[in-house]
Amino acid sequence: MNSGKYVFAQLLQFVNKYEFDKLVKRYNGDYRVRELNCWNLFVQLFFGQLTSLNSLRDICTCLKAHRQKLYHLGIKQNVNQSTLSRAKERRDWKIFAEFGEHLIQKVRPLYSDNLIPNVDIDNEVFALDSTTISLSIKLFSWAQGKYSRGAVKIHTLLDLRGSIPTFIHIPDGKYHDSNVLDIMPPAPDAIY
Repeated sequence: MNSGKYVFAQLLQFVNKYEFDKLVKRYNGDYRVRELNCWNLFVQLFFGQLTSLNSLRDICTCLKAHRQKLYHLGIKQNVNQSTLSRAKERRDWKIFAEFGEHLIQKVRPLYSDNLIPNVDIDNEVFALDSTTISLSIKLFSWAQGKYSRGAVKIHTLLDLRGSIPTFIHIPDGKYHDSNVLDIMPPAPDAIY
């Protein structure tokens, strides 16, 4: 029999709910919400991320299988896939994006003294990479790609001390890689 807190509940204690609630209030995230508020949505998606679940269906199935443990995990309720999907559609993505930036700013100083393998430099070292994700042009008409296909590009700036993403930009597929340098905030004395 388990005598202490579950690991997920212990990890959830490190997440600052006060900062999250400030963002929810700023973007009016819980307006006209009856069942699944932003915090519970975040906790369920956080559970899915940590347990390497691939879809909303997997998250719902896993939480349903552990129904008796939900309270001890810190999850208020399990919901079905359609409720989780609608909640993701109706919540402002800026809540989760700004909260992610808040968490990154909190974690980056913890890794500032880490050494980069085979590199003996005290400056900040970043790697910029991009990937293209193909989409159906009929379903995603806003995502113009090359050769009349649909696509989005993800540009990621990765801090090599701790492998933490510090900048992410998601434009359509026609956006050239060199253009992201114009909008990326540069750090002084950093190596890219």
